[in-house]
Amino acid sequence: MQTKLTQLLNINYPIIQAPMFLVSNTAMVIEAMKGGIAGCIPALNYRTLDELRASIQELKEAKVEGGSFGYNLIVNKSNIKYKEQLRVLCEEGCDFIITSLGSPEETINQAHAVGIKVFCDITDLKFAQKVESLGADAAICVNNEAGGHRGDYSPEELIKLLKENISIPVISAGGVGCKADIDKMISYGADGVSVGSPFIASIEAGVTEEYKQACVDYGAKDIIMTQRISGTPCTVINTPYVQKIGTKESGLESFLNKSKKLKKWVKMIRFSIGMNATTKAATQATYKTVWVAGPSIEYTKAILPTMEIVKTLTH
Repeated sequence: MQTKLTQLLNINYPIIQAPMFLVSNTAMVIEAMKGGIAGCIPALNYRTLDELRASIQELKEAKVEGGSFGYNLIVNKSNIKYKEQLRVLCEEGCDFIITSLGSPEETINQAHAVGIKVFCDITDLKFAQKVESLGADAAICVNNEAGGHRGDYSPEELIKLLKENISIPVISAGGVGCKADIDKMISYGADGVSVGSPFIASIEAGVTEEYKQACVDYGAKDIIMTQRISGTPCTVINTPYVQKIGTKESGLESFLNKSKKLKKWVKMIRFSIGMNATTKAATQATYKTVWVAGPSIEYTKAILPTMEIVKTLTH
C-alpha cells in the first residue's frame, strides 16, 4: 500500500489516525505508530502548553520506524491558543501538522522553516487550490461521510474533483471503516485516508466506556446531523437524549442569527454550550449523551486495542 502519503511520512500504510477532540491521546498514537500508520492529536486536547510539550516529547521517544505523529491546529481567531501552540510544535518538532478552520499560511511558513509538513482540511476545490498555492504538503479532503463537521461532496466526487485540479497529495477523510473502504478510496485516486470514528471504541481512547460501547451498539443508520453543538451541522449518534433536545437551532437562536451584529455572539455561546455538553458526555457518566461519531462506526463490533483496529484496516 505504497502511495504519496506513505512516502511523505515514511509510514507503512497510507492511513492517518484522525485527530478527535477529547478522544485522541498519546497512548492511541503510540499504538498507531507501532501498527505502521500515522497518528494525530488535536492540540486543544491539552489545557496548557506544558501538557502539549510533554506529549510531543513522549511521542518523540516512542516513535518507531514505519510510524509518524502530528497535531491538529484550529487556525482561526476563535482559538486564542493557536499561535502559542504553533510555537511549541515548532520548538519541539513533530512529523506533520493538520490545520482546520482558517488560513494555514502562518502555520505553513513557520512549520516548513523547521522541517514539519503541513496538511490542510478542505471541503471544496476552491480552498484546496488556495492551500496548494500557500505551499501545503497535502489536502485532507473532508467528504459527506465524515464524522463531526463534514463536507458536502461524496468521497468519489471530491477525490476525483481534486485529483483533476490540484497536484498535491489528496487524503480522503470520511467513510472508512474497513480495508475494503480504503481500497475503494485509493481506487478513486486518493493518496491516503484519514480515519477517526473506528478508533473511538479503542481501549486506549480517552472517553467513557459508555461512549465506546455506543459506537459498538449503534450503526450508520443511527448517525444524524445536529446544529445543537456548534451552531453548524455536526454528526452525532441519535441517542434518546439527542432525540429529546432536537437537532435544530431554537426559535430564539434562529431569530438572533438573522442579526449581523448578534450572529457571531450567538454562535460563540452555542459552541460553548455544545462543547461543554460533548465534554461531559465523553468523559463523565451522564444521561446527556451527545456523542460525536461518523457512519463508519457501522464496522465497529467490539471495543478493541488500537493495534487490532489498525489490523482490520490494513489486512
